[in-house]
Amino acid sequence: MTLKVPCPTCNKNVIWQQSSEFRPFCSKRCQLIDLGEWADEGHKISQNIQVESELTEEMLDAMEDEFLLNNKFFVEPE
Repeated sequence: MTLKVPCPTCNKNVIWQQSSEFRPFCSKRCQLIDLGEWADEGHKISQNIQVESELTEEMLDAMEDEFLLNNKFFVEPE
C-alpha cells in the first residue's frame, strides 16, 4: 500500500517514500514557504517544555552519545 500525505502548505498529495525528496512537502517551494512561516513566528510551539526532573551529567552524556551514534555527520574525521 502506498502512503499519501497532504503537503502542509498546498494540500497536494505527496507519496511518502525515499524518492520524495521534500516530503512531507510536495516541492522545495512549499518547504521554503513553511520555513518562512516558522521564521516569522507564524508557526510556534505554544507550550513551554515541562521538565519534571533535573538532568544529570550522566543523562546528558547518554543523550549526547545517542545523538552522535544516530548523526554521523557531527563526528570529527579521524
